[in-house]
Amino acid sequence: MSPQPQAAVGAPLSRVDGRLKVTGQALYAAEHEVEGSVHAVIVDAAIGRGRITSIDSSAAEALPGVLKVLHHRNAPKLPYRDNAGSNNPPGRRLRVFQDDRVRFHGQPVAVVVATTLEAAQHGASLVKVGYDAEQTSTELAEAEPDEPARYARGDAEAALRAAAVRLDLTYRTARNHHNPMEPHATIARWDDDKLTVWDKTQWVVGTQTELAAVFGLETDAVRVISPFVGGGFGTALRCWPHVVAAALAARETKRPVKLVLSRKQMYLGTGFRPSYAYHLRLGSDRRGRLAAAVHELDAETSSYETFTESILAAGQMLYSMPDVTQRYRTVPLDLPTPLYMRGPGFQTASFVIESAMDELAHKLGVDPIELRRRNEPNEDESSGLPFSTRRLRECYAVGAREFGWDRRNPRPRATREGDWLIGRGMAAGVYDTARMPARAWARLDADGTALVEAAATDMGPGTYTSQTQVAADALGLTVRTVAFRLGDSLYPPTPPHGGSMTMASVGSATLDACNKVRRQAIRLAVEDRKSPLYGVAADDVVVRNGRLHRKNDPARGETYRRLLARNDRTHLEADGSFAPPSGPERHSFYGYNATFAEVAVDATLGLVRVRRVLGVYDAGRIISPKLADSQALGGMVGGIGTALLEHTVTDHRDGRIVNANLADYLVPVNADIPDLKAIYLDGEDREADPLGVKGLGELVMIGVAPAIANAVFNATGRRVRELPITAESLL
Repeated sequence: MSPQPQAAVGAPLSRVDGRLKVTGQALYAAEHEVEGSVHAVIVDAAIGRGRITSIDSSAAEALPGVLKVLHHRNAPKLPYRDNAGSNNPPGRRLRVFQDDRVRFHGQPVAVVVATTLEAAQHGASLVKVGYDAEQTSTELAEAEPDEPARYARGDAEAALRAAAVRLDLTYRTARNHHNPMEPHATIARWDDDKLTVWDKTQWVVGTQTELAAVFGLETDAVRVISPFVGGGFGTALRCWPHVVAAALAARETKRPVKLVLSRKQMYLGTGFRPSYAYHLRLGSDRRGRLAAAVHELDAETSSYETFTESILAAGQMLYSMPDVTQRYRTVPLDLPTPLYMRGPGFQTASFVIESAMDELAHKLGVDPIELRRRNEPNEDESSGLPFSTRRLRECYAVGAREFGWDRRNPRPRATREGDWLIGRGMAAGVYDTARMPARAWARLDADGTALVEAAATDMGPGTYTSQTQVAADALGLTVRTVAFRLGDSLYPPTPPHGGSMTMASVGSATLDACNKVRRQAIRLAVEDRKSPLYGVAADDVVVRNGRLHRKNDPARGETYRRLLARNDRTHLEADGSFAPPSGPERHSFYGYNATFAEVAVDATLGLVRVRRVLGVYDAGRIISPKLADSQALGGMVGGIGTALLEHTVTDHRDGRIVNANLADYLVPVNADIPDLKAIYLDGEDREADPLGVKGLGELVMIGVAPAIANAVFNATGRRVRELPITAESLL
């Protein structure tokens, strides 16, 4: 089959849903109008650990408009089956209103349902809860860790002892919260034994399966709708207790229930990037060839679930070294369960490994880029597999040229502009190229327009637009004649909208469905005696702007509309699918970057200002450059926040989060955002998926924090091994 002309893919198109968003027509979870809806407000636990000894809801229940107050003493017992495909881990989930245990500060202990939001809020303030409080454990360094996960190749301890140069370093990273613009919200409605929820979620299928498990329903008895998500960064990748509380309240009151979390409640039980204590010992020869590394890291998890993330992979494959040992321990604490946050695992590992590489380069007197070049592996040494693509050397070269790396003075504290110390730093980044099975459905109508559906999500990267671009080119249509629908569990199932897997997985399924429809049309044409294409080999036919024609004879052809009308066809349709090849992988799949940063540090006050950031990415085929830039610049902003501002502060006496608001939990604002630039290497990765794409959304954040930290060292001579970097740490 001749390759289709590509007019939409690769074009810097504006978002197809942009007008809906800027005019307020895009409906987010809390904005759907569901007839008869009432309001629910969660009552949060005021202790960090213990038991509920009493609940007095009489004052709340006496308020005009209050319909019900649900808690563990009057809520029905729920089955909580362990369903395959749920987006919650089995067995040890937090069970809403099922017992008197308090496992973390802010845990939902009751929900007040009322006819107005104001009545529900007032009622929640009147619920009196008595507790038998226990000693709370929320400090990483003072709790007993779980059994570690381990990895080893060679004999790292012996190799370290023999190494000419050794570093022994400990890094610490703060807990970070996702803080999307849209708060979590759920509207739940029961129709007999069927449940519909309008929810903020990054995985409608996972939420559907989890709710079916909780309420003992068949999966198809639950429908989840989420057409727009106002930012997620990972926080909406699972079904949280408030979603169950809304559905339970709706069932008990026999009314649709709307529950919207406050900004404070977003810190109390919807995930976070866990804090780490990361000890790294590194050894090399005097030319900087790495000999061995020992990674020992402890991370927060909750007392009722074990959360882990892919933090070990980068230390196994980013640089060549024969001997590596890793020990990864989770530490159960009286906290809610952490969750994946943009660049999960790799973001934290990158700060540690890339800061250590900069320390080693300084100790050896070697340029940081040259040190990395000397340790480029020929294969993935953790698996022995060849890389599908790996163009880090090119990322370094392009980045160094565009950033002006040759103008960097390698001597710390050597460059000054008045009261400001100027520094430049860089870091490499890597992220897994994830792909999972996905399905899509496509229909070509007799009027020459097309509809494509998949149960995907769009939390901001532009899924509507990128999928429309893929579909338009596969069908040979213009973008404006293709509609893509997502965010409904009635549509063909797709994987989570996280891990940078949507374009590779859903995009490949969309491509398959649309290719099948186009081929149906071509077959219809070449077999139709009345068609100008009758008798032409199907492989010689392409479609452009809705018109089928012979590849080397554009005059010989006809439109979809004419073809379908003549054959009395109202439409053509097909199901599409994608799945990574079964069996062992034949390649190692990752995306790569080189990030460069320039900072200015006030010599007296220790204030850090980022002046510019440049990222160069080996991310396969770029479907939409405009959307890619949006992702890259957003990732850089997130990296600036991690490096300099974001830090969740806990009162360890009771587990209360002290800065659970956007006044005290600092995130970057416009004044913090400098000159940002992204460059994408031309290329594709056909080993990964039919589109040749790699994930981009996670990759663009990884490497920003260590590049800034390394620039701060170059500016000041102070090596900060704890995030965020504060003025106090530089004074």
